Amino acid sequence: MKKFKQLAWLFAVVAFGLFGQQSCKPKGGSSGVGADAAAKAYVAPGTYDEFYNFVSGGFSGQMSVYGLPSGRLFRVIPVFSVDAEKGWGYSEESKPMLNTSHGFVPWDDLHHVALSVTKGEHDGRWAFGNANNTPRIARVDLQTFRTAEIIEIPNSAGNHSSPFITENSEYVVAGTRFSVPIGDNTDVPINTYKENFKGTVSFIGVDPTSGEMNLSFQILAPGINFDLARAGKGKSAGWFFFSCYNSEKANTLLEVNASQKDKDFIMAVNWKKAEEYAKAGKGMKKKVRYAHNKFNESTHTATSVIKEEVLVLDPKDCPDMVYFMPCPKSPHGCDTDPTGEYIVGSGKLAAVIPVFSFTKIQEAIAAKNFDGEYDGIPVLKYDAVLHGEVQKPGLGPLHTEFDGKGNAYTSFFVSSEIVKWNIQELKVLDRVPTYYSIGHLCVPGGPTSKPHGKYVVAYNKITKDRYLPTGPELTQSAQIYDISGEKMKLILDFPTIGEPHYAEAIPASLVMPKSKKIYKLEENKHPYAALGEGKAKVERKGKEVHVYMSSIRSHFTPDNIEGVKLGDVVYFHVTNLEQDWDVPHGFAVKGANNAELLILPGETQTLVWKPEKTGVYPMYCTDFCSALHQEMQGYIRVSPAGSNVPLTFSTGTNLPTDNK
Repeated sequence: MKKFKQLAWLFAVVAFGLFGQQSCKPKGGSSGVGADAAAKAYVAPGTYDEFYNFVSGGFSGQMSVYGLPSGRLFRVIPVFSVDAEKGWGYSEESKPMLNTSHGFVPWDDLHHVALSVTKGEHDGRWAFGNANNTPRIARVDLQTFRTAEIIEIPNSAGNHSSPFITENSEYVVAGTRFSVPIGDNTDVPINTYKENFKGTVSFIGVDPTSGEMNLSFQILAPGINFDLARAGKGKSAGWFFFSCYNSEKANTLLEVNASQKDKDFIMAVNWKKAEEYAKAGKGMKKKVRYAHNKFNESTHTATSVIKEEVLVLDPKDCPDMVYFMPCPKSPHGCDTDPTGEYIVGSGKLAAVIPVFSFTKIQEAIAAKNFDGEYDGIPVLKYDAVLHGEVQKPGLGPLHTEFDGKGNAYTSFFVSSEIVKWNIQELKVLDRVPTYYSIGHLCVPGGPTSKPHGKYVVAYNKITKDRYLPTGPELTQSAQIYDISGEKMKLILDFPTIGEPHYAEAIPASLVMPKSKKIYKLEENKHPYAALGEGKAKVERKGKEVHVYMSSIRSHFTPDNIEGVKLGDVVYFHVTNLEQDWDVPHGFAVKGANNAELLILPGETQTLVWKPEKTGVYPMYCTDFCSALHQEMQGYIRVSPAGSNVPLTFSTGTNLPTDNK
């Protein structure tokens, strides 16, 4: 009962603070909009946006791409969830991308994105995304805007604290959200959490040329929950900082039981030292199972392999590798400023924003200025590593980004606002309301050593009264604020696919020139490609019928097929012969119980169909391609299992009528 009283007291404090801070908040749907908002957000028809904005899709499992400042949706990139629009997870070529050690998993929860960097600056090569439910990291190729690789993470549960990336994209790093029993004995009582549950942080190496990922090593951690993280940069390059909560090691009713202590932690990891330990053989190789899936751009086909070993480093065997810094209270955000000197913690239940100094951290480590240990890991004294605290900034701080001019921007969930403050002086400079309940925010280049400033984008959880109603559930939203002057000005809000968590924005000039327009037919190495209408054919291999089909405006070759029998499995291998930008073709057949194909110019994709009844079935192009799109169709005849109808195919020539 005492704990519930404490929680009630906390909510009362929050409510009082909300009343005090929000009583003067502008009312009405257009409150806070600048007089020149339309001009600042307007991108004329036929002209380009200044930035690409890569936004996580949360429970959709996908990643979406918007233009800034227009807020126009350009593309939804399928990543962890099947997508019928693009045939993702339905075509035979893409199915292996959703394979895991648990089998085919058609959904996940993508919370965060990270764009590749060189010398701390965005380089426009890759976007990474995390799967929170079945722990995985994906890499999206920014030439094709397609998921190129997915690697599963063993010894992890709830991959929320990811994907965060080191200064030169050496590693993508992931921390487990849920600590769980790991190792040989995982069947233990839940109430033995404090004795048997452990966390991990995983370092996934990234090949500097191809981008291919490899699980390099893991660091064993106490049984706490990891929330967010940032790599050091500049003077703090070689270090990583993770926000941690539930230092109480609670396993039930966490809203009360994991909020008892005045401070939780930011975990500081010397990843360069960890890398040295790994290379020196200090870790233990553990038996695990995890999937590694890759999409081959030459064969247009994904492959999946199961790996069975991971290297685990234990801090007790690796001194000077891991340290804890106290941070109030239940921290969410953990962000490093462009110089790498300052690390900002955001305690969700704290009344201040603590800012830590990397220089002071190093001095405290050298002087062994510790405040005891936590599970054998040294805890640095709070005052020894603190640059200072931002006083009374708002309620519910979550996440901070930077404009490169010495200023920070922090989102406040409870008080629904963005607060601008000076990093050196720790003074609040400005605040603007958001509509409503902001989670993360994004400044273009904000997590890098070279922010582009100009805008800050709020990603909001609640939109009641902002848009036309759509029943009990409303859209999530983003709001763009101009930050080019001293004061922030709201210039636009726009709906987003659900649910936006974090996003990164990058100048279009870094991505647009590299964008791939077609797949060259001469480079198509798909084993079933029909590289020309004369190469189209239909072959029987036992109970399998393989259709080598070509598509071009506005017909398929072949478009009439007979001789398929009940019990057969038909593989439609469709090659798009177009060599013109933005001319994809689709393919579907009546009765198929998966989805359509989307075949990009020069590409080959495969749809599998097992007919269940005899008859003549239409097949057609599903993606509008020309004025005669409706005429782009064909028929496939299915006969009884014992039929003697020969396997034949044609385009433009009727078969003999006695083909019975």
